[in-house]
Amino acid sequence: MFTSDDLDLLQKVFDQLCRERRLALKDKDQRDQLAREVMEAFEGGFTEETELWQSLSKRRTAQA
Repeated sequence: MFTSDDLDLLQKVFDQLCRERRLALKDKDQRDQLAREVMEAFEGGFTEETELWQSLSKRRTAQA
């Protein structure tokens, strides 16, 4: 169960990563995958905005 503060944080990080990855609204599958990754990272212990963003930003660089 996520609190409203958690959801605000998740949305903020998701939006930052969408801009970083240049995902448009039409990129539904990629946005859905990213949303899952953000939630999984949060549930995995990355609960601060900066560490959550960095964990996924690094993952993107490692996969590229």
